[in-house]
Amino acid sequence: MDLPFIVATLTRRGLLTPGHPVRVASQLAALRQWGWGMAGELRQAAARDPGRVAVVDEHGHELTYRELLDRAERLARSMRSVLGVQAGDRVGLLCRNHHGLIEGIVAATLIGADAVLVNSGLSAAQLATVAEEQRLRVLVHDTEFAERVLAVPAEVHRVDEADLDALVAAALPGDRLTPPAHDGRTIVLTSGTTGTPKGARRPVPNGFGPLVSIIDRIPLHTHDTVLIAAPIFHTWGYAALQVAFALRATIVLHRRFDPAATLAALVTHRCQALFAVPVMVQRLLDVPPPEPRPALKVVAVSGSALPGGLTTRFMDTYGDVLYNLYGSTEVSWAAIAGPAELRRAPTTAGRPPHGTRLEIVDDDGKPVPAGRVGRILVGNEMLFEGYTSGARRETHDGLLDTGDLGRVDADGLLFVDGRADDMIVSGGENVFPSELEDLLARLPQVREAAVLGVPDPQYGQRLAAFLALHPGETLDPEAVREYVRRYLARFSVPRDVVFVKYLPRNATGKVLTRELRRYYG
Repeated sequence: MDLPFIVATLTRRGLLTPGHPVRVASQLAALRQWGWGMAGELRQAAARDPGRVAVVDEHGHELTYRELLDRAERLARSMRSVLGVQAGDRVGLLCRNHHGLIEGIVAATLIGADAVLVNSGLSAAQLATVAEEQRLRVLVHDTEFAERVLAVPAEVHRVDEADLDALVAAALPGDRLTPPAHDGRTIVLTSGTTGTPKGARRPVPNGFGPLVSIIDRIPLHTHDTVLIAAPIFHTWGYAALQVAFALRATIVLHRRFDPAATLAALVTHRCQALFAVPVMVQRLLDVPPPEPRPALKVVAVSGSALPGGLTTRFMDTYGDVLYNLYGSTEVSWAAIAGPAELRRAPTTAGRPPHGTRLEIVDDDGKPVPAGRVGRILVGNEMLFEGYTSGARRETHDGLLDTGDLGRVDADGLLFVDGRADDMIVSGGENVFPSELEDLLARLPQVREAAVLGVPDPQYGQRLAAFLALHPGETLDPEAVREYVRRYLARFSVPRDVVFVKYLPRNATGKVLTRELRRYYG
């Protein structure tokens, strides 16, 4: 990424404003000594703005950047002296969004250990498998998961959140921390909608490039107040934390997402930005908007498909502040759509940000013309370093295969049709569930929709549409099918229309299709 672009972007977002010379020197020294990982980012923020509020929770409890760094350093020293954690070890974190999770991530990084972010939706059996496969030395967990972690192998140190304060207090004052020889990695678990999730090693940024790629397209600024509703154990929530540290932002965290409480917090804390997953945006529209409404500049979403009807309804209610980032645990980001693009094409994933390559190729790896569906390949500075199992994803000419299918239109906008393995072949025709889901979501009675392929003796597969309606609404299945016939090809008409109270989702908002398949035995 070229230096003039980096400087211009950092200037626009307020990161190059003059400051006290001593603090600026300390800030730069922290990055030089500790790098661009979580330890370095927290240290630079504490050096430049030590008294600024770093984290505030749902109870109004606050920690400044100086206090947050002090607690993380103390925890790191106790992890090393009391729990025996060394560089190269792995520390699991089974926590919801609160300051203890942040302290645990940073503490592991300070030692040079890997921080394994554990999905809070894992079953006890999955958790035991993850602990074994990831070779956890320590598992820090919230008290609410105390019973679930009993399944974890006995050799793993289990640290309840109630023990964190004791570990912080037990830190030996003379036990000095120095930059580790090798940076610890953050390991993010794939969503795990089926089977046991895989661990994906996230790279450590090597400069301003990754930050600039995001904030060039999403207008976040230094000292913004940011509510991170997306779970931090997910790639998107973790990315939000990284960006917030870099911007020396005030971070508002709630352990659980509640739409009314979130809206109230946005107003109370005068938040400029909200990081969420699409289903959270949908839930915000289920409750009356507060007065005054939040003075948001940015609502940044990622993690799953954003239905077009939802895009328009949200911006009609809260203004043109919606930004949709398409990416994955493996590729980080691929494209970003801003409000103008979403107004024009509500289902678009946008355009690649600066420094990102994106190609649509056929099965032979050859680029396809505009408008034709193919495999989405991505290249940027933050491609993952492989799975902890040793497995890797397919690459072509330095670009990583996302596993998704999509197309780029004549104006350069990307549209994602879905996972390659989600494509349904019905009577010889290729059908993507996302197209039908978007259409069904536009029905005023429909709150959310999901479509999957089910066995059919005549066509091989047919579509089943699962619809959750708004309270008090009703729909006739045949009326739904007639509506689809009016807009889509006959092979897109669902054979089955199933009404459900809600769609089962994991903690990151993705629909659990295996739960829906239970309707078919």
